[in-house]
This record gives sequence, structure tokens and C-alpha cells, in this order.
Amino acid sequence: MSSVRRRSTASTRPLHRLCIEAVERIIREDRFADLRIPEHSRPRIIDSYERQEPSLYGRFDFWYDGVGSPKLLEYNADTPTSLVEAAVGQWEWWRETCPEADQFNCLHERLIEQWRVIRRWASTDVLHLVCLDGSDEDRQTVTYLADTANQAGWHVQTLPIEQIGWEPRERRFVDHRNEPISTLFKLYPWEWMCQDAFAAELSRSSMLVLEPAWKQVLSHKGLLALLWEWYPDHPNLLPAFFSGPGDCAAYVRKPFWSREGANISIVNGDQVLTTAGPYDAQLSVYQQYVPLPVFERWHPVIGSWVVGDEPAGMGIREDRGLIHGNHSRFVPHFVVNDEPAARGGIGS
Repeated sequence: MSSVRRRSTASTRPLHRLCIEAVERIIREDRFADLRIPEHSRPRIIDSYERQEPSLYGRFDFWYDGVGSPKLLEYNADTPTSLVEAAVGQWEWWRETCPEADQFNCLHERLIEQWRVIRRWASTDVLHLVCLDGSDEDRQTVTYLADTANQAGWHVQTLPIEQIGWEPRERRFVDHRNEPISTLFKLYPWEWMCQDAFAAELSRSSMLVLEPAWKQVLSHKGLLALLWEWYPDHPNLLPAFFSGPGDCAAYVRKPFWSREGANISIVNGDQVLTTAGPYDAQLSVYQQYVPLPVFERWHPVIGSWVVGDEPAGMGIREDRGLIHGNHSRFVPHFVVNDEPAARGGIGS
């Protein structure tokens, strides 16, 4: 497992830098149209990036067979989940079952540190954290993040995003008690926010939003095609294209915006595997298909976490099927030491 940790870290840091460069290049070369990002959303993205608004976290998903270089499947840069399992669940498992080993997991500490960094951007020490009311997983993630923010000195308020209101006279967003929202963490995608009734008010408000608007282009599946266009043959990238599969004999079709493995198609010769979902009418990106490795009939994907701009831990999700979804299971890990790993968790 130590080789997984080394390769994950060695891949995550340069890939994250590559993605930051990609944001700047999308802006400089005006490639928003390739991503079908509406014109009214572009000034917010540009302003957010030019102001270098801070980011909290993100998760790279890697294909890795234990031999070659990890390959990027996608970057969950806007609303990544499985955080509670990666930061707390597997740390508790490690502490109870194999404390003599190690674990690449400093998520908890790094989150607290990054909340302190973000605090310097805020006009008050009050932080609102929101998600959709009906999602248990999102609510658990927000509750955990609220705890890390509280440890960093924030006064936290959690509520469903449906309870946010707009006060036109003061030109500000307010919570269910009519208290102003100056800093908002939302586990709610930017592409949804840009279509909501209050979208126009986002540009009129001085509210600091996490994840920042520039993360919208990194959570877009079209990023995979742009990265391959700009950095072909990069050891951690798979060929990916906008207009079709190119010369890929087998490929995966992914909608521009999709979540939890919805509306994914794997085409491998005459074999086609497709998942259902609400995103089927969207434009797509086509990525070379590489079969996931198999361990006792389970197919793992490595989740490599970034907090701020630094690798902060890893977790493994696996599924019986080739396409991971909302019911894929989380697998904790430990490191067989041949070098010290970053140890972290709620008790460190």
C-alpha cells in the first residue's frame, strides 16, 4: 500500500497545479464556449479567479493497477463527498485495527488549517454551511465540515439551502432567521446555482462563496478533453475528446455535468454498458476506457484528496460493477511502512 500512497501523492500535486493552470488558460483563451458555460456566468468565474478566492477541498479519482502511473478519471472539484469516511471513518478503523501501521490521512488537520486561511478572507467570523434538505449524505458532510470550521474559530450555522433568502434593499442573502450570510459553504453545484431563481443576485452580493466560482470549470467533465489537448501524453492523463472517441477503440462517454455515476456509457467493441440518470440530454466528453483492476470481484478507484493546494489523504471506493455510483462502498486503507506517511485524524 505504500506504493499507492507515493504514486497518489506524486500524481495529485502536479495534476492540481495543471488544473489551476487550466483555469487561467480557459480564461485567457476564452474557452468557455467549449464547456457550454453560459455567458452570464463567465464574469463571475473570471473575477473569482483573478481575485484568487480561496478553495477548501477537492478529490481526484484515479485508475490505478499497482504497476503503472495513476490515470485521472475525473476531478470532483466543486462538491466532493465520501469525506466523512475518508477523514474520520477510516482513521477510526486504522486506530482500532492496525495502529502499528500507518495511513495517508491528514484530512482533518488540513481542513482546520484551511478554514483558518479562509477566515482571513471573511468580513465576519460567522460561517453558513448549506446543502439540499433531502440528502442524508450531504447533510452528514456539511455537519462534519461545520465541526472542522468550528475548531478553526468560526461561528457556524448549518441549514438547508432552500431556507436561504434574498433581501433586496440591503442587497444581501439572509438565513431563515433573517441574519445576513457573509460567508457561505454550499454543498450544491455551481451549475445548479447558475440556473436558480436567485442566480442574478449572486453578482450583486459581496458574499464569499465556497467552493469559489472558478472551481466550476474544474468540476466540468470537459476539463478532461482540454487537459488532453494541452498536455497530450501526460503520464497521469487519458486521451479525452469533445467531438467523439477519436481513435480510442474503447471509450467512456460522460455528460458534461453528471454525478454519482449517472448517465455514463462504456463502449468496448460490441459491448455497451450504460447507467440511467437525469443528465442524458447533455453534451458529452469521450475518454479512453481502461478497465478497472479487479480484486476479489471488486473494482477499486483511488480517491486522492486536496485541501487548499496540497494533497491531504486518500480513500478507496469500490464496486462490483465497472461504473461507480452512490452505493459504491468505501474501503479504508493502511500503509505498510517503508517510509513515514502523513498520519492524521480527529485524535491527532
